Formats: sequence, structure tokens, C-alpha cells
Amino acid sequence: MHFKNKVVWITGASSGIGAELAWQLAAQNAKLILTARNEAALINIQKKCLEQTSFCKIVISDLSKQNETEIAVVNAWEQFQKIDVVFLNAGVTQRSLAFETQMEVYRALMEINFFAPVIITQKLFPFFEKQGSGHIVAISSMAGLMGFPYRSGYAAAKHALMGYFETLQTENAVAGVDYTIISPGRINTPISASALTKDGTPHLRNDVGQINGIPVEECVTKILNAVENKKKHIIIARGEYWLWVIKWFAPQLFYKIAHKKGMNN
Repeated sequence: MHFKNKVVWITGASSGIGAELAWQLAAQNAKLILTARNEAALINIQKKCLEQTSFCKIVISDLSKQNETEIAVVNAWEQFQKIDVVFLNAGVTQRSLAFETQMEVYRALMEINFFAPVIITQKLFPFFEKQGSGHIVAISSMAGLMGFPYRSGYAAAKHALMGYFETLQTENAVAGVDYTIISPGRINTPISASALTKDGTPHLRNDVGQINGIPVEECVTKILNAVENKKKHIIIARGEYWLWVIKWFAPQLFYKIAHKKGMNN
């Protein structure tokens, strides 16, 4: 019950990993703040969480827009005048070849997957400095560790996210603040259905690899364990983990496997 009575803010809380984080944390009697742009879905998650915890607030925000993201930080803080842990989980993936992808799609992928977490973190620094503590959890991806077909913009954003938070871990500039980076592989969530295609329209189907991925309940249990133990970085993956290992020790083989697997996905 590490999270009991702790104030926890989750972005991207309306589905997938975010929703499961909310449910598991509610079971530990955490004080929750849930953020997403889908108000109806978020209210349903809130109702379920309130069956187990007395405190679950919602902050509706489109984190692809900088002004809304900045306002969301202030609104989230004002719910309890405190935030112990923030899970930067909101994000969108991609399913399009690089040479076909429009620049507007690249910008959209960077806004939600990179700039939104950075804005939230930068805006939280003064609050955490005054509070003297805080824990920022960045939900990255195996795509932040290696490139893979059809994910050029998503991989670029997640690589950038990894670089930003790894730098914060080395700077350790705000006393009492911890940073954990999570790199999931394929998790059984509906994320691929909302993936952006070459012109920005949604993919509208779940990939077989996603459906056969690690159960989201298992993934979130590992995330919470990593946060409790203040891990710097963990990987939650199956085959993708071994592909990453191959990249380090047999790079030419990595490129062949990644191409074959990714292009046939």
C-alpha cells in the first residue's frame, strides 16, 4: 500500500495503461487526479475508482495544446494543493511509412508525446521545489530505444523523451524529486486503434501484436513496483526486449529483423 493517501496525477487516464493505473492506485486508496480530453470516458473511470477510494478528481484537457497543458498543471495542483507522483502517460502512436508521412503528423506526434510531458514537468518544478518532494514517471516506449518501421515520428518523440528525462536524472537539480522512465513494448491496450496514419487520420484497428501483448494489468503492476522502488528505468517487454539486445551486440542482424518484422506487421 505504498500509494495510500498519496496524491497521484495520471495523464491519459481514460483508457489503456492510464485507466489501469487509476484502478490499481484506487485499490491502494490513493488520492487521484485523472486527466484526458475524452470527458465521458474519464467520468466512467472516475466512477469506478470512487468505488475504492474517496478521492478522485478529474481535469479535462487536450494536452496536444500548450495553453491547455499549462492550465491543466495549475488545475491539477489546486485539487489537493499537493502532488506526490505524476504519471506522464498521455500519448499517441503512429502507423505510416516515413516518406509518406505529412509534417503536420510529425508535429502532432511531438506535441503530445514529447512537448506535453516536458511542459508539465517544467511547470511542476516550482511546486515540487516548494514541496520538497515529488516523483515524475515518464511512460516512454521501446520505440524510444530503437527505431521500428511505421513509427518514425513516434520513435523520434520517444527518443527525445528518453533524452530529456535521462538528463534530468543526471542533473538532479530539484532536491527531493525522483524520475522514473518506463519503456513498455507491446501491451494489450487499444493504443494502435488511435494511431496516426500518414495524413493524421486514425488507424482504427488494433494490431495483432498489440492484442497479443503483455496484459495491461501485469504491465501496470510492474510500473507501480518500479515507482515504489524508485527505479531509474525499466523495460516491460517480451520479444522487443531481445530485439533491443540484438541491436547492441549484432546491429546488422537487428536491422534485418526489424525490417522484416515491422514491414510485415
